[in-house]
Amino acid sequence: MWTSKQPQTDSSRSSASPEQASPVTPISPAAALRPSSSGARNLSFLGPSLEIKGRVSGEEDLQIDGKVEGPIALQGQKLIAGRSAQLHSEIAAREVVVYGKVQGNVRAQDRVEIKKDGSVIGDITTARIMIEDGAYFKGRIEIGGAKAPVAQEPDRLLTPVPVTAG
Repeated sequence: MWTSKQPQTDSSRSSASPEQASPVTPISPAAALRPSSSGARNLSFLGPSLEIKGRVSGEEDLQIDGKVEGPIALQGQKLIAGRSAQLHSEIAAREVVVYGKVQGNVRAQDRVEIKKDGSVIGDITTARIMIEDGAYFKGRIEIGGAKAPVAQEPDRLLTPVPVTAG
């Protein structure tokens, strides 16, 4: 029979069986990127070897390192175009961060960041923008004060409102 020569600590004196003890779980790279707050967001990845032709949409943050041809709609979410990303897309998201190449219009409710080696060819509509030294941008920028523009019916704007004296 084997006996331990190590001194016993309070935790080793516990009567819990090995099945009840909580095992140490390795942290995945995706989990390491998530904030530890209760409002943690999921981050999904499309790797560098993936090529997608078609519409991409979802309800979680997304990092793309591959090639995408087609619209990307992540309303209320964050899109990260990784260093090896090549996006030929119309993009709509809460926040867009570009490390790679984007060709197409970008609409972000909150902000757009074009990092040092990133490039965007297309028009950008956002509330805030940051373009680092060394980044490439060709297009127009429209900065809106509101985070999400509200569409109004044209008929309502032109209809007079009756005023009565009373």
